[in-house]
Amino acid sequence: MAMTLRLPDDLDAKLTERARRERRSKQELVIEAVREAQERAELKVDDVLAELMDSDAEILDYLK
Repeated sequence: MAMTLRLPDDLDAKLTERARRERRSKQELVIEAVREAQERAELKVDDVLAELMDSDAEILDYLK
């Protein structure tokens, strides 16, 4: 799906420089960053759920 992304000038300059340095496209770098951010968010949710399961194990066992 196509999307237009408008970045502040300072971020665009940094992205442009990194893309040049790594010989990759800005699109590639942005896609990678979005994927990594999503993975981190999913890990946080999984960590919170695991922590709740541990802390509430006694209550959950009682409710079974």
